[in-house]
Amino acid sequence: MSEIMPHLKLSKEQAAPFALLPGDPKRLDRIAPYLEDVRELAFNREFRSLKGSFRGVEVMAVSTGIGGASAAIAVEELHRIGVRAMIRIGSCGALKKGISLGDLIIASGAVRNDGTSSSYVDSAYPAVPDPQLFMALMESARESRVPCHAGIIRSHDSFYIDEEKEICEYWSKKGVLGSDMETAALFVTGGLRGVKTASILNTVVQYEESLEENINLYTGGESAMMRGEQAEILTALQAFVRISQNQEGRI
Repeated sequence: MSEIMPHLKLSKEQAAPFALLPGDPKRLDRIAPYLEDVRELAFNREFRSLKGSFRGVEVMAVSTGIGGASAAIAVEELHRIGVRAMIRIGSCGALKKGISLGDLIIASGAVRNDGTSSSYVDSAYPAVPDPQLFMALMESARESRVPCHAGIIRSHDSFYIDEEKEICEYWSKKGVLGSDMETAALFVTGGLRGVKTASILNTVVQYEESLEENINLYTGGESAMMRGEQAEILTALQAFVRISQNQEGRI
């Protein structure tokens, strides 16, 4: 048996070509019903993993926890065992009015306000998705007719800094659609390692609304946000099918 990754506790024999990357380990329980032949693989720290198939395409799901540092670890170790394309299916706070709870944001790029991406490479290096994977997400979202926005998001490292309101207002005025904590690290790490990456985010906080109140509604199963989560899972899985069909599984 080949080397087992120190954090994910996975080996090359367990890999699939494609991986969904949610943050919350519990989200794997809501991914599993979309897959056939599902089997749990490992659970270490924040990294829980499973494997199955969707419309004949072999897929993994691996949770990354909170923040760019653990997301980058997941990308690095999945790359080492042979995963070739990864889509983050996460949550975000909206930075523009008109983006409702449960709306999806497909990231065309990320503002690098995180520490992880900066530790990898100079800030001039762009945090952008793989174009093919980004377009596959866009096409899948259009086909499904889910409420969806596409544009730049901002990745950061903390919810509770004193200037959070002012920072959000600044980036909102610059046209940034939403904020999360992992996408910039995903894009930069994937870009440097030659891995196809993309990010689709479920809006769980509307612009200028309470973070605590909205997050608690989401974790409690509030319907609009749960519908958004279901939509992002299905949209990402359909994107993997498109990639697989377009290039006969060779990416």
